[in-house]
Amino acid sequence: MSRTFASLKVPDYRRYIGAQLGANTGLWMQRVAQDWLVLQITDSSGVAIGFVTALQFLPFLFVAPWAGVLADRISRQVVLVFTQSLLIALSIAMALLVVTDSITTTWIYVFALLSGVAAAIDSPARQAILGDVVGQENLVNGVALNSVAFNISRILGPAIAGVLIALWGTSEVFVITAILFGLSLVLLAKMKSITHPRDHAIVRGNTKPTLGQGLRFVGSDSTMLFCMLAVFIVATFNLNFQLTTALMSTVEFGGDAAAFGILTTILSVGSLLGSLLAARRKNVRIRLVVAAAVILGLASALTGIMPTRLTYALALPLCGLFAMTFTTAVQSYVQVRTPAHMRGRVMGIYTVVFFAGTPVGAPLIGWASDHLGPRIGLIGGGALSVVGILILVMWLMRRMRRPVSSI
Repeated sequence: MSRTFASLKVPDYRRYIGAQLGANTGLWMQRVAQDWLVLQITDSSGVAIGFVTALQFLPFLFVAPWAGVLADRISRQVVLVFTQSLLIALSIAMALLVVTDSITTTWIYVFALLSGVAAAIDSPARQAILGDVVGQENLVNGVALNSVAFNISRILGPAIAGVLIALWGTSEVFVITAILFGLSLVLLAKMKSITHPRDHAIVRGNTKPTLGQGLRFVGSDSTMLFCMLAVFIVATFNLNFQLTTALMSTVEFGGDAAAFGILTTILSVGSLLGSLLAARRKNVRIRLVVAAAVILGLASALTGIMPTRLTYALALPLCGLFAMTFTTAVQSYVQVRTPAHMRGRVMGIYTVVFFAGTPVGAPLIGWASDHLGPRIGLIGGGALSVVGILILVMWLMRRMRRPVSSI
């Protein structure tokens, strides 16, 4: 088996990837249906869709740190089965609200918040369990292939949702997402060789993991701290593609649900390529994180000035490619540098930082798009991201007294 797909030789990793495909396809279908409902009800309000996006990611700020502690205390497999069960229930509830014509913006806000809670509990355990499945030697490859599965889902999910909404309606989308979450639950329950976090703790002589230990570990490592700050900057200004694509599709180019789904899929094609390229790497250095972040900002600004829907669509894959190059590189770097017994807490912190930018950035981008046009979300966001990363690089070089190219 080639280096690109090395982790697939592990049976439990194949089950894990299958669960990822099911769950993430369902999540992307769910998000497209949710956003389309908001656009219909609010007459394409950028503020409203930005608020929904913020509610969806706000729980990561408060839930994910403690979810990371949980992932270091109890079976990560049990945590994932629980979150899939909760997502099934939420999808069924939304389908019923749409079918009975009871759906309102309030219900959408509640749904976005609760699905965000489920995702916040899920994320640290889902990332931390990778090391348990593939081992340290294949961890970079496992993270990258996880991103491949994510991006295949991001291609399939919006495309399927866009077609289903155009042909039938949003209720059918939520029914199918419930089925996909059920498939994910079954595959996760069948994983057999997962190390329980308490086994790591016993080996390390630490039977009660705490959040403070994770925070001290991150704060004591300059490059780890750099990664966390870089993720926050890029996520705040430059990873709001769910919002910017919706507004560019409907407001700037006057598209419908199918067009929105197609543009989101085109973005994901670039992301998929970035993931496949990442899977070939054996290790990751800070200079790759920096280069990917800067090029992503420039690609976003370039995409924002594209004059027509066709040129915009042609530029979108660049954003996807470098967004995934950045996120895969930074997550791989953090995971590899983190001991197995602490991985849940560190990935909980990473999850908080990654999503903390969205509740700030999404409403800001939405407000700016309403007042200055939807292009500003890409142009201004890309520019601010580049400036922030360059400032952060100067801080790291001063702290470590060496050029970033050597790190």
